[in-house]
Amino acid sequence: MNKNILTLAYIGDSVFELYIRNYLINIYSKVNTIQKQAIKIVSAKGQDELIKKLLEKNILNKEEIDIFNRGRNAKCAHHPKNTDIITYKYATGFEALIGYLYLENKKRLDEILSFCLEEIKCMYTEKM
Repeated sequence: MNKNILTLAYIGDSVFELYIRNYLINIYSKVNTIQKQAIKIVSAKGQDELIKKLLEKNILNKEEIDIFNRGRNAKCAHHPKNTDIITYKYATGFEALIGYLYLENKKRLDEILSFCLEEIKCMYTEKM
């Protein structure tokens, strides 16, 4: 793949947010509630938690780990003030992985996002 790793993270951020919003509209009817829940999940902290689960449970193959690592290690000009740099870098790696899979392997993307959705249900069930 020839795409810049931060370009993959850019598209991955959009894909992940759309996936989560689509999931949430089937649970909630109020847009304000959907937005509040989406922010928790698609935030750098939420993405950081998901990538750590993917790594911890050995869900990713070598190529996917390489993409994640490239995204995590990419030089960023800035990071949000509401999160630490390590969390932000892990989230960027997660987004790069999602962007890569969206462009290269939608079947595998569905598998990864299905796993993430199950983790989200566990992490946020009591809060949702």
